[in-house]
Amino acid sequence: MPESNEARILLFSYGTLRDKAVQRANFGRELDGREDAMTGYVQHWVDITDPEVIKTSGLARHPIVHATYDPKDEVPGMVFEVTQQELEAADRYEVSDYKRVAVLLKSGVHAWVYIKA
Repeated sequence: MPESNEARILLFSYGTLRDKAVQRANFGRELDGREDAMTGYVQHWVDITDPEVIKTSGLARHPIVHATYDPKDEVPGMVFEVTQQELEAADRYEVSDYKRVAVLLKSGVHAWVYIKA
């Protein structure tokens, strides 16, 4: 859990950042989260070539999302509270196919998420 004096940063994950092993490898802890969803997005797959990312996730294909702007489209996932250092660790973990953007989740909260670059 982030220290109480740190700013509250929300990170939404629909993919490998939900995996406890990936969390331990990147953040040194398992994250507690709650279910939420991104509306106006659809999920596809991307082939991963970075050997460290494949080693950490155990997968050579990861989910990736892109905007459709159609409110009927929805991608489920988890929203986690992280520290600034953990957000930076997530930035290092994600490959160049992804970019981090802020989105409004279905629950009404804003969170960072990685979408198709």
